[in-house]
Amino acid sequence: MIRVTDLSVNYGAVRALREVSFEAPTGEITAVLGANGAGKTTLLRTISGLVAPKTGEVALDETRLTGVATENIARLGLAHVPEGRGVIAELTVEENLRLGAMAAKVDLAAGLANQYERFPALRDRRRKLCATLSGGERQMLAMARALIAQPRVLLLDEPSLGLAPQITAQLMHTIRDLCASEHLTVILVEQNAKSALRIAHRAVVLHLGRAVASGSAQDIAQDDDLRRYYLGVAVE
Repeated sequence: MIRVTDLSVNYGAVRALREVSFEAPTGEITAVLGANGAGKTTLLRTISGLVAPKTGEVALDETRLTGVATENIARLGLAHVPEGRGVIAELTVEENLRLGAMAAKVDLAAGLANQYERFPALRDRRRKLCATLSGGERQMLAMARALIAQPRVLLLDEPSLGLAPQITAQLMHTIRDLCASEHLTVILVEQNAKSALRIAHRAVVLHLGRAVASGSAQDIAQDDDLRRYYLGVAVE
């Protein structure tokens, strides 16, 4: 599992995270929710080693990740799919996938076959430049590029951003199936709280850098005050 303990992060005088603590168990999806500026992206960047915390620590099982170089965290089995997808538009689909496999000791041919089976649309477009892909296809590719390295932990930052509702629903279904089939630890940052809570096992709600609530996704979804004041979800 991923264990976050009393994590605080500053950007100069700005406190982005304030003593955040939670656990993300293996084989489960933990949704991290909150408004813009809540600290969600900073949290993922700190877990993956891109941002150094002021205090606190992150651990993968019994291995402390705080202070470990980003590339070494990746080698321990953590994959980070950032907001904006991050695929290289000038390369083909397959070239992007090959980049994802470079740092991992995996069978490239088998890895490509697995990802094409998982995402048939990518197989059909494997020779196409990523600049020609739709937003949904780019998100599939970003996830496939992370998964080809066979990670233990998958960090997803706003995967539904800019996608149509139907594509978002398909993507969430894919994330849920991936977690179950690969027994991954998934930490899912989402502004679309309704979609995230439908597939998550647990949830953490951030507000101005603090964790104002954590617990089962079902309990968070049923809390009218959290939905109204922190998640922007209408109370029916």
